[in-house]
Amino acid sequence: MQKRKEYEFNIEKLEFPSQGIAYYEGEKVLIKNTLPGQKVIAKVSKKKAVGVEAKLVKILEDVDYKIEPQCAITEFCGGCSHQFLTYEKQLEFKKEQVLKLFEEAEIMDFEFLGIEKSPEVFEYRNKMEFTFGDFLKNGELTLGMHTKGRSFSIVTVDDCRIVDVDFREILKVVLNYFKELKLPHYKVMEHEGYLRNLVVRKAKNTGEILVNIVTTSQIDFDLNEITNKLKELKCDGNITGIIHTFNDSLSDIVQSDKTETLFGRDYIIEKLLDLKFKINPFAFFQTNTKGAEKLYSLVRDFLGDSESKVVFDLYCGTGTIGQIVAAKAKKVLGIELIEEAVAAANENAKINGLDNCEFIAGDIAKVIKEVKDKPDSIILDPPRAGVHPTALDYVIKFDANHIVYVSCNPKSLVVDLKEMIDRGYKVNKVILMDMFPHTPHIETIVNLIK
Repeated sequence: MQKRKEYEFNIEKLEFPSQGIAYYEGEKVLIKNTLPGQKVIAKVSKKKAVGVEAKLVKILEDVDYKIEPQCAITEFCGGCSHQFLTYEKQLEFKKEQVLKLFEEAEIMDFEFLGIEKSPEVFEYRNKMEFTFGDFLKNGELTLGMHTKGRSFSIVTVDDCRIVDVDFREILKVVLNYFKELKLPHYKVMEHEGYLRNLVVRKAKNTGEILVNIVTTSQIDFDLNEITNKLKELKCDGNITGIIHTFNDSLSDIVQSDKTETLFGRDYIIEKLLDLKFKINPFAFFQTNTKGAEKLYSLVRDFLGDSESKVVFDLYCGTGTIGQIVAAKAKKVLGIELIEEAVAAANENAKINGLDNCEFIAGDIAKVIKEVKDKPDSIILDPPRAGVHPTALDYVIKFDANHIVYVSCNPKSLVVDLKEMIDRGYKVNKVILMDMFPHTPHIETIVNLIK
C-alpha cells in the first residue's frame, strides 16, 4: 500500500480505542470512525509498527445496527463518537475490546464481573471545556468542540446532549454576547487573539455552577457586562462563581497564568457518597458524578474489610477515592504530583472530619522511597500512560497483599499487569465501569492478590 493513496476496505472488528480493523493483502489497517461490517474507502496516512493507518474517505456499505443520534451535529462534533449506536451496543463493543487486550497479553484465569452501565447515559458530564473559534476560516465566531478531522475548526455545540440544559444556556449567552462585540478568538498558529475557552463545572448533587471565561492578556477588556448577564440567567442549578482566567500559553490547553474572581467564589462544593468535596477550577474530578459514585463503590467493595489496614492511594488527585474508603480503613496515605490537588485533598479531609487521611505532594517514583508506613492494600489510579516503571517497582517492593488498580486506559493497564504478575501477583477479579457513554473510553477495575 502506498501513502496518500485510496483503497477499499472491509472493516472486520474494533480494537481499543474503537479503531476499525481491516486487512489488505495480509497487512493490518487501522481506520478511525468505522464499524464492523462496513465497506469503506480510506486513504493511507501512516505506516507504523502496529499496522497501517488510514483516514476514512467514504462509506460504501453501511451497517444496519446504527440508530438516529439525539444530537443533530454528531457527524461534525469531535466530542462524541458513538451516538449512532444503541447504548447496549456501545457496551458490547467496549467489553469485547478490553477482553481482547487481556487475551493478547495472556492475562487469564480471573473472574470477569461484566460491565457496569453509567447511571446517566445523556447529560452526565459535570465539566466541559468549550473552545472559541470558527467553523470555516475567518467565518463567524463559534463556541464548542473541535470538528472531526479538521484541527482548527470549531463547531458550536449549543444543543450538546452529554451536558444538561444549564451548560447549553450558559454557552448561548456567552457566545451571543461576544459575537456582537466581534472580539477576536485566539489562533493557535499565529499566537494572536483574545477569546480562548469557556469552562463550565456543575456539581450534580448540589447544583453549584462555576463559569470560567479563559482569554489571553492581549486585549484589556471589561467583563462586568457578561458577568451581569450570567448572574441574571435562570438556571436549574445555581451559578455560585464566575471567574476570568488569563492564559498566554502557546499550546492549545486550558491553564492559568492568573485567575480573577468576577463574582462569588472560585470553587464549587459537591457531595459524593455522603462526603463533601471542594472542587477548584483546575482540580481533577471525575467528569461523570453519578458514575464516579458507582466506580468508587466498586473500588470500596474490592478493598473489602479494611478497618485494621493501612491503605495507600497512589495518584490520588484531590483524594476522592482515599477519603471514600477512609471510613473503613485504619489509615489512608495519598500521594499525588500536583501540589494544588494535594492541598485540596487535605482541605477536603478536614471538611469531612477524617483524621486518618494524609496526602503528600510529589513525584510518586521519588516520594514512595521515603514513605515509612507499610501498606496492607494499595489503590492505583494512574494517568493514561499507566504507572511509571520506577514507581511500579517500588509499589511491588512494598509487598502489599492486595492491590486495586483503577485504569482509564486498558492498553497501559495490561502492560503494568504483566509486570505485576511476573513478580508475584495474580489478577483475581476484573470489572468494567462505563463512565463515558458515546465515547470509546472505559474504566477498568482490577483486583490483584499476592
